Amino acid sequence: MPQGKIKRLVTDRGFGFIEGESGDLFFHHSEVQGKTLEELQEGDVVEYEIGEGRKGPCATSVRVSE
Repeated sequence: MPQGKIKRLVTDRGFGFIEGESGDLFFHHSEVQGKTLEELQEGDVVEYEIGEGRKGPCATSVRVSE
């Protein structure tokens, strides 16, 4: 499972971006597991899967790495 860091959070709009191994990926708050979007912080290390969104690749199943 790929890992990356949260690069930017836009909590009032419900999404963020992960700086990953293959570039930046968008993620929607509905894909965050185990925490809420508001509990995440920029710089947190996360694990995720890569899915296909309406505008291209995106992060799915996003969760903070232990």
